[in-house]
Amino acid sequence: MNWDLIIMSIMYAFAGIMHFIKPKVYIKVMPKFFKARKFLVLLSGGIEIALSIGLLFQETRSISAIGIILMLLVFFIVHFNMLRGDKFAAGVPKWILILRIPIQFVLIWWAYLYI
Repeated sequence: MNWDLIIMSIMYAFAGIMHFIKPKVYIKVMPKFFKARKFLVLLSGGIEIALSIGLLFQETRSISAIGIILMLLVFFIVHFNMLRGDKFAAGVPKWILILRIPIQFVLIWWAYLYI
């Protein structure tokens, strides 16, 4: 198994776990038009953890990579919402929010390598 695959798995597992440890942070940055935001935060955290585990097994790697790509595409909604102003940014500096957009494309490409 490649070291970058292990790093990717750890990264998404950590991100997913944080949805359960700090759900209020994630709820705060979600656009208001989403209903049942706490449920969606916990659901997305669980999915992130499941996908991170799936990356570690050859049989589930491809479907997990596709799931990660789809998840990252949906997360663009949240990332662009955070750029709307200080009220939505959760204290994250604007330059980091802007930098995160191209990084998102790199993360999509990285997952694509394992389809």
